[in-house]
Amino acid sequence: MNWFGIGGAKAPQNPRIVNPPPKRERGDFSFGIFSFIGMLLIASIGAAIGGLAFGALEPALIVRGYTAVAVAALLYAAFPSWNAFIYSFIAAQIVMFSATGLRGEWAFLGYEPAAAQLPFIAAVAFAVIAGPSVQVVPHWDKALVLRLGRFHKVKGPGIFLLAPLVDRCAAVVDTRIRVTDFSAERILTRDTVPIHVDALAFWMIWDAQKAILEVEDFLEAVTLSAQTALRDCLGKYTLTTILSERETLYREIQSILDAKTNPWGITILSVEFVDIQLPKDLEDVMSRQAQAEREKKARLFLSEAEREVAANFVAASEAYRGRPEALSLRGMSMVYDAIKERGSMVLMPTGALQNMSIGGVVGAAAIANSLGAAGGGAAAASAENPGAAGPEEPGADYRPEKA
Repeated sequence: MNWFGIGGAKAPQNPRIVNPPPKRERGDFSFGIFSFIGMLLIASIGAAIGGLAFGALEPALIVRGYTAVAVAALLYAAFPSWNAFIYSFIAAQIVMFSATGLRGEWAFLGYEPAAAQLPFIAAVAFAVIAGPSVQVVPHWDKALVLRLGRFHKVKGPGIFLLAPLVDRCAAVVDTRIRVTDFSAERILTRDTVPIHVDALAFWMIWDAQKAILEVEDFLEAVTLSAQTALRDCLGKYTLTTILSERETLYREIQSILDAKTNPWGITILSVEFVDIQLPKDLEDVMSRQAQAEREKKARLFLSEAEREVAANFVAASEAYRGRPEALSLRGMSMVYDAIKERGSMVLMPTGALQNMSIGGVVGAAAIANSLGAAGGGAAAASAENPGAAGPEEPGADYRPEKA
């Protein structure tokens, strides 16, 4: 049984909402430190009036009065509802008037009721009634107040007062920018490709009255509307368009949502995709297609490079046309560059060597080297034996011996 008129069975969370925020259970008001200070202030004013008008109050009455205020505040903090007023008032009266003629160890709590105590007793009773009226709302919140069940006013931020027992703070709305994540599973695109899309919606409440009075649960309404708009929008486009033109889709979904939520006092600031999941086999096909495209571009680039190299060779051949000596020198330079490294060997056709006359050049160089070496040896022998050889007779023929 719900004795205090708050709480009760909790509504189940909608499974379509991803990561729903925790809902704050609210009663008819919010009881905080400022409400308790207000109750103590009211009781203190009553004690001051009674002391000035009728003299000093009995200590037992003062202790009982502030204890009654503390008990009522504890009940209000645990059960923030005007229904709890009944139990708070009864508890306060029990504390104030039960066993007034105590004796023995509890004699300090005993007192005799008198007319001089009426201001303080009335102040304690009023504090129990009006204490929860003091409300404080943060700067980013708006409080919607109902009076006897009808809309009265939107109050806050800051401190404000509720009329005891007739005003009810129905809801406190956060007016800051919010972000809601939502998803749509197995959306069929225009080309019948099933995809899963996760998205974010950034929105804010600009009219707290409409957000509370026009829709039961604005958070659930925004989330489900975003999912519906996402499905309707993506179903009109092909997969290629969805992957390449996201900004267009963002603006379209935002306009659809904004038109639906504006009558609720809510505006959609932006919509963004977090992830687009494709079927596994389709991902493999698209990966192979992208790899083929990259290979095609690489081959085209290589063919362009070969074409430029061939054009440079044609220009070089024009420079060597009619100049065989320059061409032979270029060939010899290339051969030299190839064989100058140690351990290298170059195989060339005989016709190339004949055209460059490398054989004649190499042979002449070898004969010159051999003759130089022989001349050097003979000169050395003559220096060692000056009489061994005489001068040759003029006109003598030299005939080599036959092998």
